[in-house]
Amino acid sequence: MVSKRLQEIPASGTIAISNLVSQMKAEGVDIVSFSMGEPDFTTPENVIDACCESLHNGFTHYTPSLGIPALRKAVADMTRETDGVPCQASNVLITPCKQAIFMIALAYINPGDEVILADPSWVSYEACIRLAGGVPVYVPTRFEDNFVLDPALVESKITPRTKMIILNTPSNPTGAVIPADVLKQIADIAMAKGIKVLSDEIYSSIVYEGKHTSIASFPGMFDNTLIVSGLSKSFAMTGWRLGWAVAPEEDIKAINKLQSHSISCAVSFVQEAAVEAITGPQQSKYDMVAEFKRRRDLAMDLISEIPGIECNVPQGAFYIFPKYNRDIPSAKLAETLLREGHVAVTPGTAFGPGGEGFFRVSYATSEEQIREGISRIKNTLSKL
Repeated sequence: MVSKRLQEIPASGTIAISNLVSQMKAEGVDIVSFSMGEPDFTTPENVIDACCESLHNGFTHYTPSLGIPALRKAVADMTRETDGVPCQASNVLITPCKQAIFMIALAYINPGDEVILADPSWVSYEACIRLAGGVPVYVPTRFEDNFVLDPALVESKITPRTKMIILNTPSNPTGAVIPADVLKQIADIAMAKGIKVLSDEIYSSIVYEGKHTSIASFPGMFDNTLIVSGLSKSFAMTGWRLGWAVAPEEDIKAINKLQSHSISCAVSFVQEAAVEAITGPQQSKYDMVAEFKRRRDLAMDLISEIPGIECNVPQGAFYIFPKYNRDIPSAKLAETLLREGHVAVTPGTAFGPGGEGFFRVSYATSEEQIREGISRIKNTLSKL
């Protein structure tokens, strides 16, 4: 029998839908999939070329567990210059983004420790918390407030057992961007209470209105923050499995102890490609963000035409999170849309209890697919 800790972990709602989509496609069913948070673009050619060159040069062996120096420096320079975070190469650990979150949970959360996170939020946060023996404490966010955390509510959830606050801005699944003034209030609370903040900034480059702010950029807050980010979303590098953690040196050393005993190091030749992604031409990234914005606007126009659907305009990432008025659980609605409408969405409850009554649509796909898929949603909902 599997361990008790594994039995307590919920299955990934996004992966479950994706697996069903794959099965139906294999059976010959024409599916429009809005379920996966993955750009449909190909990784920029200069990055692919850098990877191929690295392979041909024989860079196929272990690297330092912390990552190659050139990439650690590139990440630190970008984080410092773009986000105003006072970090150096010694503050960087190269690792897959999900692995970073998992290792941080294991490194800092003891059995019974409480971890505060927004509701709704990405389901893997809860899984990592529970695997470490911690207790997820959800802070409700409101559709009417664009799903932005209320600092007063965050503070009200803090107890003597609170160990960490997890933030994700821009947000998966809502696309919400936490304003700088709200982040400052949360930073003040965290510093006053001595609580670490895990800031997931994987979508920080995909912001349409306003500007991304890192909570670690506020005076004194870097010493209290663990940033996780990477290239999966901004450079269409989901399959490359590379990201990083940025944190004070003592935290990086602690997390690296886990890395050295698990994956040893990130993939060598992918690290050299990542240096090119960060330091090379950036136009491909800008073009992708511009295209995501066009797709967002199209998706919003089309979804707003469906009776009984409301949706906030997301400021970042590549998701919309529509609210529906049908008396049906979101998991059942997603199954109905897939089996009867042949369109895949992710049920809101895959992102926490506050996701009931919502579903997530990823518009990281073509205009043709967006038009066809939302048309299928409209037609299926009209029959319910």
